[in-house]
Amino acid sequence: DPTQARSRVELWNLLQNGFLKTHASGTPVTQNTVHERAMRMMRSEAATAFDLSQEPDRVRDKYGRSRFGQGCLMARRLVEQGVPFIEVALRGSTNGALGWDTHTNNFARVKALSQELDAGWSALMQDLQDRGLLESTTIIWLGEFGRTPEIRNRSNSAGRDHYPKAWTTVLAGGGIKGGQVYGRTSADGTTVEDNPVDVPDVYATLCRALDVDPSEQNLSELGRPIRIAEGKPIEDILE
Repeated sequence: DPTQARSRVELWNLLQNGFLKTHASGTPVTQNTVHERAMRMMRSEAATAFDLSQEPDRVRDKYGRSRFGQGCLMARRLVEQGVPFIEVALRGSTNGALGWDTHTNNFARVKALSQELDAGWSALMQDLQDRGLLESTTIIWLGEFGRTPEIRNRSNSAGRDHYPKAWTTVLAGGGIKGGQVYGRTSADGTTVEDNPVDVPDVYATLCRALDVDPSEQNLSELGRPIRIAEGKPIEDILE
């Protein structure tokens, strides 16, 4: 309801302006700036990217009718509007699989999640390529850590626990030399045997793909210099 939305914004401005009269510095000002930027975006042409009803059914079906699949479609529409950074999360599947934390019921959950991942991810990359946008869009797919290579039985249910020693991250698109696998684990998947990569190295590689110098520093609110990424870019996978 546009009238209700406008009324809420007016009330927000009334309260916020009164507060800023006595707190016109630091976090309150920053928060107000972010809020105003968000409001401008909601009124901009970019906001039309969130209206998936503008897409043909065949396109929506190609991405998959899951929340993740439709999120990937929305990501493509946001890229077309020039939005620079976009995140799409796969926290659970439409059939009830509760994310990738598969301590129990691992096989059924991973199968359900992978079906949604494959549909949305592949459709996104194909659409970006067809529109000439893939070379200028860097895509990274990753999670927090890996899962144990061996199956562990919890409550009579096969599962995989947390495993930080080895896992997979995927990079594609702009700045990335695709079609290759970098690094190798042992046959049982327990240790990295070739070309080990740390998380900071992934961040530094992503920065380079985006033409950002990972060695540059930002200053915190307290004036502390913080390097953008501490790792080293993986030159073999960069164009």
